[in-house]
Amino acid sequence: MPIVVDIDVMLARRKMSVGELAERVGITPANLAVLKNGRAKAVRFATLAALCEALDCQPGDLLRWEAEAEDAASVEADATVR
Repeated sequence: MPIVVDIDVMLARRKMSVGELAERVGITPANLAVLKNGRAKAVRFATLAALCEALDCQPGDLLRWEAEAEDAASVEADATVR
């Protein structure tokens, strides 16, 4: 999936456990794990806002876009052809 979730990075920076973050945000540790491991299909803005508030960060600190391997390979192939 091209959207990468970096919650674990922010947890480490804040020296916070998954359980503590889940409690502060008001979601279950299991649901936080689904989000943290990139298995979530969606995230509500209210949840994202609560995560940002609890971790004192911006949404861009938690989410980023990366090209998929196939996309990167096709871009390289296109560049080689030109």
